[in-house]
Amino acid sequence: MQIHQLPYADPGVPDVRSGTRFLIWLGRRQLGGQVRSLLWGLVLQLSIAGLPVGVGLAVQAVIDHDGGRLALGCGVLVALGVGIAVGDTMLHRTAVTNWITAAARVQQLLARRTAELGALLTRRVAAGEVVAVSTGDVEKIGWFVEAFSRFAAAVLTLLAVCVGIAVYEPALGLVVAVGVPALALAALPLLPRATRRADEQREKAGKATELASDTVAGLRVLRGIGGEELFLGRYRTASQEVRRAAVRSARMWALIAAVQVLLPGLLLIAVVAYGARLALDGTISVGALVTVYGAVALTHHPLRNVEEIAMAYAFSRPSAKRAARVLALSRVTEPAGGDREARAAGDLYDPLTGLIAPAGLLTAVVCGDPDAAGRLAERLGGHPAEPGDDHVSVRLGGVPLDELSLDAARTAVLVQDKEPVLLSGTLRELLDVPASGAVRPEDALAAAQCDDVLDALAQASVETDGDPMRTRITERGRSLSGGQRQRLALARSLVTDPEVLVLDEPTSAVDSHTESRVAAGVRKLRAGATTVVLASSPLVLDLADRVVLVHEGRAVAHGTHRELLAEEPRYRAVVTRETEDELAATTAGLEALEGETA
Repeated sequence: MQIHQLPYADPGVPDVRSGTRFLIWLGRRQLGGQVRSLLWGLVLQLSIAGLPVGVGLAVQAVIDHDGGRLALGCGVLVALGVGIAVGDTMLHRTAVTNWITAAARVQQLLARRTAELGALLTRRVAAGEVVAVSTGDVEKIGWFVEAFSRFAAAVLTLLAVCVGIAVYEPALGLVVAVGVPALALAALPLLPRATRRADEQREKAGKATELASDTVAGLRVLRGIGGEELFLGRYRTASQEVRRAAVRSARMWALIAAVQVLLPGLLLIAVVAYGARLALDGTISVGALVTVYGAVALTHHPLRNVEEIAMAYAFSRPSAKRAARVLALSRVTEPAGGDREARAAGDLYDPLTGLIAPAGLLTAVVCGDPDAAGRLAERLGGHPAEPGDDHVSVRLGGVPLDELSLDAARTAVLVQDKEPVLLSGTLRELLDVPASGAVRPEDALAAAQCDDVLDALAQASVETDGDPMRTRITERGRSLSGGQRQRLALARSLVTDPEVLVLDEPTSAVDSHTESRVAAGVRKLRAGATTVVLASSPLVLDLADRVVLVHEGRAVAHGTHRELLAEEPRYRAVVTRETEDELAATTAGLEALEGETA
């Protein structure tokens, strides 16, 4: 895989059982690139390791006054120089390719999983962690994949140097054969502590990122209550904790780097001292001593790769663990295929709560707990919000949603959260979503009562000649009010025209007058289609064909708004905001009235 061939047609199915297994899977998926990088790494490393041979030949030729051998030594140095230049260039090229393609594979996997899970993702994983995984963690994972092939080339080069010196000069070869592996393994006792400190740093950095993203998302509210300084102080504290953790981690890696410098120096001193004694005794020649000295001195270069792979693994393993945790999230089950791929239609039924939304009707659902309403909305969209819900799937026309393909499930049921997100772009781009084509954007905007929004957008930019559809919406629609953002998101949902539309508190941020008109507009536009609205506003409930009360996780009553208001005290308590004492008094009064009547 080359960079110009990205993105991948199929990034594969990752092994997410652990961070290490994910790294191994990622390396195996790029085996061709790893082999190419390994071969070019061997060209570079062996060319560097071979320099002392040419130098030794040249030095001994000068001592022996042998012009032919001097020319041979110079020729060897020239050939090795070419090998270093070509090997270094191609190694860098292939290594960077491995890095970028590995990062691209991980980003594609994360993007697909995010698209599959939708809003459920942030219910299971903090938003800051998702940001950290898709940015900094991807970079560190790519670093390990890129560094591994150079590490493998370095290990093979060290083995070749030890074997070569042992064959070339057995007297010094034993010292080198024992010393070089000891140098490569010398940092191992320090790695566990360095890894723990690196994990601590990444954990604190992830929390700081999450705090920063949450603060930015709620900046308008913070300014409204004067809480900027409070949250700024919290972020300062979190960033200082990250700084201290980074310093502690850097100290360990500095110690490992110092060991990798000190010990090779000591080995070099030992080789020179012992070799000089052998040269004085006439056991070895001066050229051989120069060759062995140069070979040992140049082992510092491949030993640096050993240090780098240790650092890359220490930093990439927690990153891979976080990525694997996100990628391990999924819908309920894999699609069953076959006839289940057809578009489902019919009543929407939730076996867990007993909720039924008849086909073609506007069904309102009343929950006393807003969080429970949000979880129910996710379930109705085919995403179980709780781990224990996984074995019970919502059914549409008798077909479990988790047995449909993702595309078929999304076409069948669309869920709009109570806090929908508007992406930056023009209004036309916002409404350019996969849709049946039966609902025009103009009709959807009218049903969602977006006239004031269109006027505001038309006046916002002179460059669009008063055309609101061409006006750009800022990131997350921050230039709009909460009610305006909510209505634009509702219009976007209406344009898609799904088989079933689930709306979670779609009018919570608008005034009563606008709320009534929005409810009437949605009812008119969705006539004959299945619509489920989770709300507690009487203005919305009174327009619903059917109202269902969900109490303590079960559908306990259904009927029209007026019927439930008259007959169901629990419903009346939620809709009219009665307190427990008022509800008890009302219930007691009803019971007393029934007793008198009897």
